[in-house]
Amino acid sequence: MKNTSFYNFHIEAGARMAPFAGYYMPIEYTGVNDEHIAVRNALGVFDVSHMGEIWVKGPKAFDFVQYMTSNDVSALWDGKVQYSCFPNGKGGIVDDLLVYRFSADVYLLVVNAANIDKDWEWLCLNAEKKGLVIGKELYNASDEISQLAIQGPLALQAMLKLTDTPILDMEYYTFKKIDFAGIKQLIFSTTGYTGAGGCEIYVANEDGPKLWKAVFEAGKEFGIKPIGLAARDTLRLEMGFCLYGNDIDDTTSPIEAGLGWITKFTDQKNFIDKELLLKQKNEGVVQKLIGFEMIERGIPRHHYEIVNEKDEIIGHVTSGTMSPMLQKGIGMGYVQTAYAKTGTEIFIKIRNKNLKAKVVKFPFYKKQ
Repeated sequence: MKNTSFYNFHIEAGARMAPFAGYYMPIEYTGVNDEHIAVRNALGVFDVSHMGEIWVKGPKAFDFVQYMTSNDVSALWDGKVQYSCFPNGKGGIVDDLLVYRFSADVYLLVVNAANIDKDWEWLCLNAEKKGLVIGKELYNASDEISQLAIQGPLALQAMLKLTDTPILDMEYYTFKKIDFAGIKQLIFSTTGYTGAGGCEIYVANEDGPKLWKAVFEAGKEFGIKPIGLAARDTLRLEMGFCLYGNDIDDTTSPIEAGLGWITKFTDQKNFIDKELLLKQKNEGVVQKLIGFEMIERGIPRHHYEIVNEKDEIIGHVTSGTMSPMLQKGIGMGYVQTAYAKTGTEIFIKIRNKNLKAKVVKFPFYKKQ
């Protein structure tokens, strides 16, 4: 197991640690609900250094990223970030990721921690066919980079204290290279997977401790707290954001998963599985990923069966929790397409009881 550059700070803060994606990571500090609410109402800090970072550079970089990912990379400009996925050649998803454009021939791919090795092998397999030099034009920097996500409505206001660069007016899903907290030219990105606003900051591992101390000092007056992976999961679920391994994987297509908005069928874009996914879009799919709220009291969990009023199995839960903000059970799952319409009544089988729920639109939580 590896430790991130912030490991000692987690221990000092009393975090409950556990193995995750090859690292010892903080699961929670003061409790999931407390941490979740802190991010929704103020700000919190996540160690996301376990995420993967892969550079694609050179004259073939654009064509390669355009071919490997489902979204349209030609829509990016320097300093713009894009959510996307890697189709797997069989209609499924290798991983979902962020694509950062630094220039026309320099891109950074930020991938899920548990999939770094799989993603790297997939990229290398295709890079060889496309003539990219592995280790130079395609480079895995995952072990060299530390990352903090500072999330919440007060996050940017607090972080402004650490830089002379304007950051409050940065658009969602953009980034800058800036001097910050005495660290030269780090990557400052207005991204995150909580739906609460804020930023994600990338630094070299050796600058990690300096960044942590500065961030917590700057955020002290705003009530900053360290946040574990458990609250990261409840926060993303309240927004209806997919979690790889639960809601999407190698067996689910982006069309089934409601990710048609990151699957672009433009004439100038040729990408893996384009024809297959276009056929799914035009002809329809047999199952769809839906969001649902519990009407009867109960907490849905991964793998629970979804049934209709006749007790016939129509799908399964992929993610579920008790929403800290809504104080009701919420979840995501795949159901037969006939049951995917908003407002449809479904039942979640919890401890051999069929508890009533209804299909709803994402996000589950909207700030008042």
